[in-house]
Amino acid sequence: VQLQASGGGLVQAGGSLRVSCVAPRAIFSVFSSYDMGWYRQAPGKQRELVAVITTSGSTNYADSVKGRFTISRNNSRKTVSLQMNSLNPDDTAVYYCNAKQGPTTSWGQGTQVTVSS
Repeated sequence: VQLQASGGGLVQAGGSLRVSCVAPRAIFSVFSSYDMGWYRQAPGKQRELVAVITTSGSTNYADSVKGRFTISRNNSRKTVSLQMNSLNPDDTAVYYCNAKQGPTTSWGQGTQVTVSS
């Protein structure tokens, strides 16, 4: 585990949460050269892509979160964040950040997001 995620928690349906991930400077010396993403895994389900932001700042989202979630990055602080609005119980999962550079992939330890109905 190289990326450090934080910001999960418990929220009621319709609420908002922000999860963030920081890349240790010693490992990710050129953070801007990594495509960054957020994935999630609900109990009994496969891990799925939620959102990605490329080195050029282009973004892509899963259909289920479009219009509700926003991914952003701060290259100087080596962070990537996911703002989640209008949450619903189907968003309940462990959220993982991800860094990709060519064939190399790194993961964070995951942060739990629970949405109550």
